[in-house]
Amino acid sequence: MITGHYGSVAGSSPHNTCVMKYYSTFAIEQFTKYVQNDTAAFNWLVANHYRELIAVLDAIRDDKKAFEYLINGKYFELAAFVNTIWDDEKAFKFLIEHKAFDWAACANIVNGDDKAEEALRKAGKVHFVYLAEAIQGRIHEDGNRSTTPWGVMKNLLDVKKLKESFKPDK
Repeated sequence: MITGHYGSVAGSSPHNTCVMKYYSTFAIEQFTKYVQNDTAAFNWLVANHYRELIAVLDAIRDDKKAFEYLINGKYFELAAFVNTIWDDEKAFKFLIEHKAFDWAACANIVNGDDKAEEALRKAGKVHFVYLAEAIQGRIHEDGNRSTTPWGVMKNLLDVKKLKESFKPDK
């Protein structure tokens, strides 16, 4: 069982089916505001049972427990969205096969696909365009943070920890 500020989710079975949860325009707008560090939006997502969207941002930022939460909660399209942002072709195909076109296009916008942005705008799904732009901004912000003196030190400490984990037990 995964617990955290996402709540609790029991483990999943490979025989369970996945059903894509519908997210209203307002829910996507709140998620976008949360990506932009809006505390009120975070509180709205929690209060309205959209913790999986909070987990999406954390998973994009390489939080393994957040990604586990998505998988164990059977939010497979959202997990595929995360992986599509990181150029996983199989995840993109999964989104297309499950007709999660808005999420696929949103991920493609994050990756610089102007045609995906144009398609979402024509379809009246501009809220997904804004979400993609917010995610792009957050990724760049996180990358910039890694190049500050403190970020470099933190990364060095993480590498040191990683090396320690590979040492054989005495």
